[in-house]
Amino acid sequence: MSLKVRAILVVVIGVTLGIGLSVGGGLLGDERPGNKQALSWEQAQLFAEVLERVKRDYVEPIDDAELLESAIRGMVSDLDPHSEFLDASEYREIRSSTSGSYTGIGIEVAEIDDTIRVISPIAGSPAARAGIRSGDQLVAVDGRAIDVRRMQEAMNELRGSPGTRVTLSVLRDDVLIDHEMRRQIIKLASVHQAFLSPSYGYVRVNQFSDTTAQELSRAVDDLQDAYGGMLDGVVLDLRNNPGGVLDAAVDVSDLFLDSGVIVTADGRTLESRFTRSAHRGDILDGAPLVVLVNSGSASASEIVAGALQDHNRATIVGTSTFGKGLVQTVMPLSKGRAIKLTTSRYYTPSGDSIHEVGVTPDVVVEETPGFPDLSLSGVLDREADAQLHEALLQLKPRQVMHSKAQ
Repeated sequence: MSLKVRAILVVVIGVTLGIGLSVGGGLLGDERPGNKQALSWEQAQLFAEVLERVKRDYVEPIDDAELLESAIRGMVSDLDPHSEFLDASEYREIRSSTSGSYTGIGIEVAEIDDTIRVISPIAGSPAARAGIRSGDQLVAVDGRAIDVRRMQEAMNELRGSPGTRVTLSVLRDDVLIDHEMRRQIIKLASVHQAFLSPSYGYVRVNQFSDTTAQELSRAVDDLQDAYGGMLDGVVLDLRNNPGGVLDAAVDVSDLFLDSGVIVTADGRTLESRFTRSAHRGDILDGAPLVVLVNSGSASASEIVAGALQDHNRATIVGTSTFGKGLVQTVMPLSKGRAIKLTTSRYYTPSGDSIHEVGVTPDVVVEETPGFPDLSLSGVLDREADAQLHEALLQLKPRQVMHSKAQ
């Protein structure tokens, strides 16, 4: 075994797995019988053998740091589909996605037919001012061609410090157009609202970020101000909402509840075991609430749907939700890196785990076209959908549970 491989092995064992090393480096771990946490010499030797074989025989040379990062990624990702190692750029990205803001040009994109296309520019953003349109195909950033297989890398290149310049090349009707812009802080709106009828509101939550509960409360206030009084009912649309910050889901649930448990979690550590409860104050004052869900409603969306269903506060309409009942904690590491690790299982107020089961709707309604993208149109222009959701509001909601009953 080479000296370099031995050195790497000691670092991996001592730092990653937390096994004690003597000052002289002679002790790798506690080898006393019965100590199941100690890494056996056989396991350590196997790791070193594989590492050395890859370094020596793989068809292309691989950097030591790259090999070790791959080993760490494999170790964490093999635990479950939701745990992962985050390098510095990935960690910055996940922090941006949950904070409600980031620095960039302000476009929503998606992979369509092996191309990266603009879904919409965010209102007031550099992209909107530059004239970027929905449907534009992203081709290059600062002259560097975009690889559709690495969409996240392209998105990272569009981000940077406020005020710095970036050029985005797009293809529109077979014409290549270069847009030079200055990056700025972009506020991500996770909530959109509209009226179904003069007294019924519609509110869509795209994801759960740190600002979602505030945005939702403000959206309902705006609807009620425009109506001139308390609304007769609201549709809360959580379809295709993949989740996000757990505390945001708790705060959103709390907006419509007066008391009672919202969610409980159980894990191995003290920090992973907790209960979150509602506080007095229902922003709708008990008015009927319908929550729309589907198979794309996951995680934080299921916390909200489960809590409102268990407390008889809302009628859940749609199809069964995704079924992700695990909580991930992002744990910072050195040099701006982190791991996202599954630390808890969460349970609805009734004590049920929805993991791999989902929330079952009170009323099953198969997938419908839904509302248009409110960030694009700003108005509801599908009369059929408006009538559908207004009809849903006429469903007799289950009896609202007030604080005295809990």
